[in-house]
Amino acid sequence: MSALKAVTFDLWDTLVDDDSDEPTRKARGLRTKAEERPYLVWETLNRHRIISIEEVNLAYRVTDAAFMKVWKGHSFTWTVEERLSVMLKGLGRTLPDEDFQGVANAIGQMEVDIPPDTIAGAKEALEDLAGRYKLSIVSDTIVTPGTGLRRMLEKHGLKQYFTGFAFSDEVGHSKPHRSMFDSAARQLGVELNEMVHVGDRDHNDVKGPQALGMKAVLFTASRDMDKDITSAQATCERYADLPAVIDGLAGREQ
Repeated sequence: MSALKAVTFDLWDTLVDDDSDEPTRKARGLRTKAEERPYLVWETLNRHRIISIEEVNLAYRVTDAAFMKVWKGHSFTWTVEERLSVMLKGLGRTLPDEDFQGVANAIGQMEVDIPPDTIAGAKEALEDLAGRYKLSIVSDTIVTPGTGLRRMLEKHGLKQYFTGFAFSDEVGHSKPHRSMFDSAARQLGVELNEMVHVGDRDHNDVKGPQALGMKAVLFTASRDMDKDITSAQATCERYADLPAVIDGLAGREQ
């Protein structure tokens, strides 16, 4: 049995609380993210030829459904540009390159401009763990690309603790595909069985890494839907306890 040398972290609902940015958006008089994304497409299309918001909303929902099928069924996350291309094809519309990239960038930037909140205690736990283990992010990119997620982590003062970043838009596959964890292992200079992964979803963040010989911790501070079905070596519900949980799996004295 190899000693644990590294810890990999999911991002959404593990380090940051997904959609915790919505109250800030509301307080600023902004649309929800779900409303704003198709609105940006509609606004851009409308500058060239009139189209109804209802038609664009429908096309956006259909594209999202296709994205989910590819993500869940084939472990692949389309980039914003790929999703926008699929959506425009369905609408029978095109955009000039400058406008196309402009709306794609605006959609991908939203969670950087108004970032979701970090989960309480994350920074302190990462600082503690970084003193004994190498740390990496292993995260699917649903809307915000990896470049934006790095900026989000930097805004929260968390990026400094990580020496590896495996984002699905950059790796080419999403969790639980092996290439995501292989990428983190290469960046950290460790073997897969020397890593433990921390995340909130049993299928992606527990079963996936376990199939590769890794250990896994189900983290339930923000999302606890999988706690009764998980095969994780440990379950943790708050960051204050995580360093001790990791050390326990590593066989370190408490």
